[in-house]
Amino acid sequence: MATLIDGRAMARALGERTADAVAGLKADGIDPALAVVLVGHDPASEIYVRRKIGECRKAGIGSIEKRLAADCGEQALLDLIDGLNADPAVHGILVQLPLPAGIDAARVLDRISPAKDVDGFHPVNVGRLSTGSQSLVPCTPLGIMLLLDSVIDDYRGLNVVVIGKSNIVGKPVAMLLLEREATVTVTHIETRNLPDIARAADVIVAAAGAPHLVRGYWVKPGAVVIDVGITRVVDHDGNSRIVGDCATHELDHAKAVTPVPGGVGPMTIACLLSNTVTAAQRSIG
Repeated sequence: MATLIDGRAMARALGERTADAVAGLKADGIDPALAVVLVGHDPASEIYVRRKIGECRKAGIGSIEKRLAADCGEQALLDLIDGLNADPAVHGILVQLPLPAGIDAARVLDRISPAKDVDGFHPVNVGRLSTGSQSLVPCTPLGIMLLLDSVIDDYRGLNVVVIGKSNIVGKPVAMLLLEREATVTVTHIETRNLPDIARAADVIVAAAGAPHLVRGYWVKPGAVVIDVGITRVVDHDGNSRIVGDCATHELDHAKAVTPVPGGVGPMTIACLLSNTVTAAQRSIG
């Protein structure tokens, strides 16, 4: 029987460590603060922002919520980010995606100071990550590595297959694994013989956004499977549920798997708060 890697429990533990670090900073006169920028009124974004602000409160991190109308225009958003970049009381900046049509998300994210880019998306942080230099690491890949660390002691020589080449998950997690001396194969929609490639893996990181793509026969006995996918599906009776990229019910022969929900998701927000504390610590050297 595969071990379920409990992302919720690990996120709580990371949250406690983050709260301890926040207390230490406050004792030195530094109040870590995260600015969350929301443009428009996308319902899903509203939920995500409320959740992030709630988690900030639990950890003792200050939250600064900035809202702009959907028709604010790109320049107004850039001006807001410039102000947050210049504010020494703000240690992290997060612009909630998606942005309304007509606003260039890449240009907006590039405007955030790399030192306050707690999402880890700025090209400077991406470049530092690719060269193994100190950077703010994207939250989901960072969470994935912490989950893997709970079941893997030594990555050297392990064959890892990353399914999905996104800039948010696939590419950065591949770079983090390469730094641990794993042998990494990154696959994508044009990859041929994907089941055969996956069967050779000691570790599979599935981040394709395709429900139940990874079946039991794709996974060799004893492999570790990290399921990053999160898709809402509706059955014939109209009931909806969240599923991942892996058919978890077929993976009893794996060494360990992450559930969906309750695996990678909770770690992403926990790592966002951890990155905010890291940014605050670096701001004072």
